[in-house]
Amino acid sequence: MMSILSYISPCAPRRGMLPAVALLLATALPASAMPGGGKTPRAIVEAQSDAPPQLKGVDVEEHLGEPVPLHTRFIDGSGQEVTLGSVLPKTRPTLLTLVYYNCPMLCNLVLNAQVKTMRELGLELGRDYEAVTVSVDPEDTPAMSNERRRKHLQSMGKPESAPWHFLTGTDEQIHRLADAVGFKYTYDASTKQYAHPAVVMVLTPEGSISRYLYGTDFPAKDTKLALLEAAGGRVGTSLDRVVMSCFKYDTATRRYGFYIFGFIRLGGMAVFLALATMLIYFWRRELKKGAAA
Repeated sequence: MMSILSYISPCAPRRGMLPAVALLLATALPASAMPGGGKTPRAIVEAQSDAPPQLKGVDVEEHLGEPVPLHTRFIDGSGQEVTLGSVLPKTRPTLLTLVYYNCPMLCNLVLNAQVKTMRELGLELGRDYEAVTVSVDPEDTPAMSNERRRKHLQSMGKPESAPWHFLTGTDEQIHRLADAVGFKYTYDASTKQYAHPAVVMVLTPEGSISRYLYGTDFPAKDTKLALLEAAGGRVGTSLDRVVMSCFKYDTATRRYGFYIFGFIRLGGMAVFLALATMLIYFWRRELKKGAAA
């Protein structure tokens, strides 16, 4: 798994940075000089660890192939109660994001990057795929959902009827969905902010988790291939499906890379078609010669 700090929210609190630095400097003192009679205080142990205390437990635990809880209940931007299953399309893949609307930085970066990618995909929202965004903050409101939805659809040049659903819900329902997709986040009461990963999940039409896309930049090629893969080749053009056979997901780099065997199969098919075309041409020419004689 990639380093947690490479995709942890930059909106994690910074208010405690100065005390943390002081604690780190304190580690230069002999153990006997520290408060507690030589026992390293817990705060110092946490400060020396790979992640700040506020980020403890923030991670993504991939649940590839597992279903999302379709019966979880949320509220859409119009204030209507819906189930997750009712807003997921049954014939198209879905881009699923978990954010919160008052996030000062990371959520905006993720959603803006998602919008940019969706504009560059070459796939049509509503025809080839759909999108669902769920707030992890139970204090967020349907009015906030509606405003975010309107803003992002407008930036894509899409009508307000486009199928990108922004949902809010109770803490229980949010955690049920987050646990199912392995989205681990924490709330820091001192700053009233959430620390969370930056990730977009790709769901199959049946509602299972097909792929995780990490970071705040989602290459259009990777996202498109992930959607085509999730749909089992049921969306996009014939050329898209041919191109997809030449790429394969690399779990180490978390990117789609060139797949030599797919290219060989494609090349073999091209050679076969070329030979078949040539044989048909010569066969028809011989028939014409015979008819002329």
